[in-house]
Amino acid sequence: MDYVSYIRGFTGHSEIFLMCAGAVIADDKGRVLLQKRGDNGKWGLPGGVMELGESAEETAVRETFEETGLTVEVGELIGIYTKYKCVYPNGDKAQPVLAAFTAEIKGGTLKCDGGETLDLRFFAEDELPEMAFVQQRDILEDYFSGKRGCFR
Repeated sequence: MDYVSYIRGFTGHSEIFLMCAGAVIADDKGRVLLQKRGDNGKWGLPGGVMELGESAEETAVRETFEETGLTVEVGELIGIYTKYKCVYPNGDKAQPVLAAFTAEIKGGTLKCDGGETLDLRFFAEDELPEMAFVQQRDILEDYFSGKRGCFR
């Protein structure tokens, strides 16, 4: 059983903290990889909830592989994003605490699973679609402006 399912067994849909990590992956043209999410059809960064025993870096690497098929190496910490509220399509409420990293592709093949990931595309800064969550928009704003060590 994964951590979220375990915790939700006690809390139901009540608001909880979720420890999360994600990756900003750029191609050689400076475009960033976004995932069209299966739960709400909006775009987001590869990433997700930490499992017990994982570091934020390990979470970013694992989630990126699960959602994109790519093996990555984490680079810089862009920032820690904490003052956000999310209500997921299933009714779960959370205040995510998200560590966002830059990451470099080391291998793998870009692929969608058709469930969690409906599409994967690289976007230039001026082509960014509506993001699934406000904190991811803020992460990309910090990334493209060159800020590192951010906290919001």
